Amino acid sequence: MAGLALSQVIAAMGEKATVPHSTPSVSPRSMDAKRFAASNPLTGQNHENDVAELVIVCKPSLPRMMGTLHPAASLYEKPVNIPQADLQHDRFKKMIQDFGIKVMDVREVLADIGDSVKLRVQLEDLAARSLTYVFDHNDGESSPRASSSTYYASDEYKASVLSAISADQLVDIVLTRPTVTIRCSHRDTGFIARYEFEPLSNLVFTRDQQVTTRKGIVMARLRSSQRQCEVEVMRYVFERLGLAIIGEIPEEAHLEGGDFFPCGDGLCFIGIGMRSDMAAVEYMLHNDLFGTTYVAVVEDRFDQSQDRMHLDCCFNILSRDCVLCWESMLGADSPTRRLVTEFQRDHRGVYTKVREEVEFSEYLTEKGFHIIPVSPQAQLAYGCNVLNVGNQNVIAVNAQTAREIVRSPHFKGDVKFLDFSQITNMYGAVHCASQVVKRSERRPFLGTFFQGI
Repeated sequence: MAGLALSQVIAAMGEKATVPHSTPSVSPRSMDAKRFAASNPLTGQNHENDVAELVIVCKPSLPRMMGTLHPAASLYEKPVNIPQADLQHDRFKKMIQDFGIKVMDVREVLADIGDSVKLRVQLEDLAARSLTYVFDHNDGESSPRASSSTYYASDEYKASVLSAISADQLVDIVLTRPTVTIRCSHRDTGFIARYEFEPLSNLVFTRDQQVTTRKGIVMARLRSSQRQCEVEVMRYVFERLGLAIIGEIPEEAHLEGGDFFPCGDGLCFIGIGMRSDMAAVEYMLHNDLFGTTYVAVVEDRFDQSQDRMHLDCCFNILSRDCVLCWESMLGADSPTRRLVTEFQRDHRGVYTKVREEVEFSEYLTEKGFHIIPVSPQAQLAYGCNVLNVGNQNVIAVNAQTAREIVRSPHFKGDVKFLDFSQITNMYGAVHCASQVVKRSERRPFLGTFFQGI
């Protein structure tokens, strides 16, 4: 990690932490970071328009290269040029950093173990769970090593390999999840290997493996089998950063982070439909994990399109009273309308359903929001999938939507445009590709912001 060590960055974050919501249980390795983790809990976001302080991203790399070999099977929309994707992701990261916001990359967090034996062992254990050895007894020739073949497919041999390689190699294993199948041979070392991989090719979209509510981080449960292992990696990252995890969605339910928006202490939005479901919402309601007076459950009952798999594909929050919405879903007569069921929290933390099947735009208007409509063409180009880094400062990937936002009399902020086309080829944009784990109402920006269109 350039400049500061991971522990120093965490400690520096402690100087600006102003809105504690939870208590971390993992101690970073430096004494400064330990004191910070104990006294300045990090996690929580009250409102999408509050100033972001800590953002987690994951740069496209080796797993994404593997994913590009068959885009459809990797849940990608189109083929991806990885060098261009890397460049676009670097520009995205810098845009966020220009505000003085801390941005941490998953790979950097995993690899930054320094000389700590404890962190080294933890990373080796994570890699061991990601690496599988199989001995093929039915294929190959007998060899002098055949009698000892069990050892070479054993956890003992695996541990000896992992203990000898670099931290970067361990991270490669975690992100590519290889299976090595060996069989006996008369030649050379006595074995022949076949390699298979199940790369975490969608980890670039760090939004989905969890949601960050007012109370803290809730680990999600992803709908697609290709993405299940991402949750374990992100859990490890949060533990390394000393960020508390307050809950985890059970096996029978599904939740993905692109369906969640915080909107103050009084309200949050959670979408259900293709990816997240009501079972996950009920788990969060029952365990009081939202922390808001009202929870608006936005149901996609009629659309169910991959192009709008999450709520952040057709909706976003630009300010305290201004939102983006895909125009085709607006109105009670729309064939793709969304319906809201509202739950209210009492003084005991118990939620009760108070309204149901309210058309989404009607609900938003009642709550005092001004709606900026997004055309069908712009929605398909990820016009709604913007990132509000706070105080109405927005990063957008669709130029048409960016211009319409700044022209709206209801929007008082600014927009910066980013070419993110290689990442959107993977079926997501800047909101999908970022996880804000802390926002603050009171911290001013340290950087500057310029309109880029």
